[in-house]
Amino acid sequence: MTRDHVPFPAASASAAGRLPGGRGSHAVGKGGGTAVRRRELLTLVAMCLGVMMTFLLVTAAISALSAIHDGLHVGPGTLIWIPSAYTLVVAALVLSAGTLGNLFGRKRMFCVGVVIMIAGGLLAATSDTTATVIVAQLVSGVGGALILPNSLAVLGAAFADPQRRTEVITVWAASSGIGLAVGPLLAGVLLNHFSWHAVFVSNPVLGVITLLVAVPFAAESRAPDGRLDVAGALLGTLTIASLVYALIQGGQDGYTAGPVIAAWGAAAVGAVVFVVVELRVPAPMLDVRLFASRSFSAVMGIAAVSLFGFTGVAVLVVMFYNNVQHLNALDTSWRMLPLFGVYVVTAFLTSRVIRRTGFKAPLTAGLLLGALAVLGLTTVGADTPYSHVWPLFALFGAASGLVIAPSTAAALVSVAPERAGMASGAVNTARQVGAVMGTALLGSLLAGRVTADLPQQLAAHGIPAAARAPVEQAVDSGKLGATPPPGAVRAAIEDAFTSGVHAGLAVTAAVFLAAAVLALTAVHNRPHQNGTPMPTPTAS
Repeated sequence: MTRDHVPFPAASASAAGRLPGGRGSHAVGKGGGTAVRRRELLTLVAMCLGVMMTFLLVTAAISALSAIHDGLHVGPGTLIWIPSAYTLVVAALVLSAGTLGNLFGRKRMFCVGVVIMIAGGLLAATSDTTATVIVAQLVSGVGGALILPNSLAVLGAAFADPQRRTEVITVWAASSGIGLAVGPLLAGVLLNHFSWHAVFVSNPVLGVITLLVAVPFAAESRAPDGRLDVAGALLGTLTIASLVYALIQGGQDGYTAGPVIAAWGAAAVGAVVFVVVELRVPAPMLDVRLFASRSFSAVMGIAAVSLFGFTGVAVLVVMFYNNVQHLNALDTSWRMLPLFGVYVVTAFLTSRVIRRTGFKAPLTAGLLLGALAVLGLTTVGADTPYSHVWPLFALFGAASGLVIAPSTAAALVSVAPERAGMASGAVNTARQVGAVMGTALLGSLLAGRVTADLPQQLAAHGIPAAARAPVEQAVDSGKLGATPPPGAVRAAIEDAFTSGVHAGLAVTAAVFLAAAVLALTAVHNRPHQNGTPMPTPTAS
């Protein structure tokens, strides 16, 4: 990727006169100014709707898993691939998808991504087999990968003023939280009235609305002098796909299973070859020399940790409410609204915090507060009232808002301005891999702890030895049903799941604390160029 690939070009006086909203724009009449502002607003709406689609599908699919299990009679090992197939493709393709937008048009690739997501949603909504649903999710993942980096690039080109751009991209980042929050709510409402197929109709409807706004109002931009790094794109996709596959499948079969070890090996070899190739090509998709910056490398880790915790905690909370307090999807989603709602509000306010404090304070404080909130959740049990839980959800939402958006901003200022496009693509990839790790690793830890702890819990609750094996087998296979039989068996299962959830939360807290130390010691606090402070960059 060359200098022309930068999605957030610095606006010179002359360039500002040609871009909507630039400080140096020529004087226009009142009607012209209103038209420009209207175009900018609708562009922002379209890009945020696109990002909402990509995140809504994640939590909506997870919320529909129980209904899909009952409708298609699919085993738990295969069932996990319904949400994971989508995440795998997004993580594998998001880096090269931004390059395609720079070459062939960012708006065009964004719209192509929306169309592909519509197609994937319609395929899932009309599926009658598990394999078809997984294929539909793979198709939707291609669309999501195209939407994420190109929606960010469209906004970067549309808003020339650095301060306005920061605020706009913060709104863009907050819309991901809206998508995550709406997904379970929408799925819960639809599942109360229709079959699981209806859950996948929501994205095609939202996609049509997105196209109706984006096509007439979003402006096209590209980097016509750039070149496609075919070798880098193929190697990067192979490496990330192998890594993500190993993380997901390892959670089901064990991380030392033959196919999983092969995937680990493919990821390791692919990474080495990718680095060698990218060091030699004249226009690399990702200049690996960026990682020579201590701040840039640290921010990549922090970005991954932020989504590791955000998605991982959400999955653990859903598992807790479903298996310990036996709530349905709609009741669970209502209880999680403080987490997502406070995240959205905090993300909106983050750009102002960055301008005053720099990056170290919000990143470090957010990670420390996140660890504190997660540790608080380890005290929650089957009988804990919701009044004791929602403040911890709100605290974790605020902590996530202080970390997720600033992490991308910090990545962009850790490198030279002409490398901002690469930094944006790299941090988006890191976040997607972090999200996969949150669901796969914490989900695997939860399942392993339940399996290991259940025999002791059954014995502690006085279940006869002869009756324990059938219960253990039913829990392991997922055939016990949504509500276990009342009495000692139910209490033992609830305690085992509570122990597993607490273990996952404890690991998350430890990871957040380690990342807080990294943020405090390695991240550049403020952007500089030739010794002169630069305007606060965009956050995603």
